[in-house]
Amino acid sequence: MKIKQIVILGGGTAGWLAANHLAKKLNLPNGINVTLVESPNIPTIGVGEGTVPAMRESLKYLGIDEGDFIKRCDATFKQSIKFVNWTHDPAAHGNHYYHHLFDYPLINQFNSTPYWLNKHCQLSYAETVAVQGKICDLGLAPKMVTDPQYQGTTAYAYHLDAAKFSQMLTENAVDKLGVIHIKDDVTDVILHTDGSIKALVTQQNGNIFGDVFIDCSGFNSLLMGEKLGIDFVDKSDILFADHALAIQVPYQNVSQPIASHTISTAQQAGWIWDIGLTERRGVGHVYSSNHTSHEQAERDLRDYLGSEFDNISTRRIKMHIGYRAKFWHKNCVALGLSQGFVEPLEATGLLVFDATARMLAEQFPMEHAEMPLAEKRFNQRIRQTWDRVIDFIKLHYCISKRRDSAFWRDNTDPRSIPDSLQENLEYWRFKIPTEYDFHNKLSIFNLDNYLYVLYGMEFETSSQNQQFQYQDVDGYRAWLKELANYRDHLSKTLPEHRVLIDKIKKYGIQSV
Repeated sequence: MKIKQIVILGGGTAGWLAANHLAKKLNLPNGINVTLVESPNIPTIGVGEGTVPAMRESLKYLGIDEGDFIKRCDATFKQSIKFVNWTHDPAAHGNHYYHHLFDYPLINQFNSTPYWLNKHCQLSYAETVAVQGKICDLGLAPKMVTDPQYQGTTAYAYHLDAAKFSQMLTENAVDKLGVIHIKDDVTDVILHTDGSIKALVTQQNGNIFGDVFIDCSGFNSLLMGEKLGIDFVDKSDILFADHALAIQVPYQNVSQPIASHTISTAQQAGWIWDIGLTERRGVGHVYSSNHTSHEQAERDLRDYLGSEFDNISTRRIKMHIGYRAKFWHKNCVALGLSQGFVEPLEATGLLVFDATARMLAEQFPMEHAEMPLAEKRFNQRIRQTWDRVIDFIKLHYCISKRRDSAFWRDNTDPRSIPDSLQENLEYWRFKIPTEYDFHNKLSIFNLDNYLYVLYGMEFETSSQNQQFQYQDVDGYRAWLKELANYRDHLSKTLPEHRVLIDKIKKYGIQSV
């Protein structure tokens, strides 16, 4: 029996990313039809406005014009995450930061990591392996207006308005890729005798039948959770942040500079994100309700913003930290918040939603007989993906040297650190991480990500036993000089971030 009909329940960014990827791969002549059903009465939950460079590749793959995307989605460029006050207590050590850059560390050109560990210079780690940190600090863009679409001098992703992005994905899926869009409320779900899903019952459109159903219904998980009874695996014992306060802050004037990176500032019981779009900033406080009160979390956010924004209200979001015990069960697949969620520290939401939707499209079964095998493989791989994401997010907390609040102290308790992460950290105290430590392509975060965070946060790796391998100190100094010259060149040639955005809004971006 051929699979002919996919039904997606729920819109929002996750639902429409799934619709685009599935239709792009499968909705061809004599292929599989894709229908998306979403309620006109349920608002979507915004899970962040930041992306990673993989989103750039997805937009290009889906045939979306980059200039049009920037104009319509209030989008700006993102080259890094700037972590402020994550390593030490600022009251004792002053304000400090490090960059998790999107440019790969240039360790294949010259492996400067062991020389940096041996304190052969006073530069930050990022400055010894890349040039992008200064580009961010100067407020410069990653490309010129004359650069072709999706190409730049440095690697980049985007900040975007999530609601406007969902609308653009909707139009791309419906108008270009043939997705059927139904706005209706689902009142019930009909099952087959074997427990698989037969149809969605809607108020206005009757029964909507399908061969495979994709659950993008948010934290409620109406299909996978409520109807099929797949348990939620809670991970709040590892990642403590379980709430977020979000606020939209207008610029004081239209020419105000726009940061080309996300700013993540550590707090007593969490952290504050600060994202610059073209017309406003998206700011939010992610925090642990077991380590602070909602009222104190709001006061901390207000203190960060300043009194001039006291008249703007915040929106509180309760986050369910963890993932489903299964991501594919019989003929139902969970994507988006229905599948899992952790705090949006490294833009994990859109990153995992996009990656798993594309993975599903690439490995989608063509016949019902394939389904059990596809289910087993999908569940194994996505479980690994979520576990490695959780390891990486926990890394930011458990290697911090902050001890100024219970939140930071509790994050260093070995009982809250996954065994897999503890084993890696113990190994990396003696050996610098290499690509052989990241053999799983589904890990999402790999060597470059770990290097920036580990050594941005002053993780100590002993290189005493390996010093005989790294005697080229003169070569190291020459490498730093080469990087400095290139950094200075780019600082004089790349445009200011807002200037580039204004030009793109006026002229677009050339497609060739």
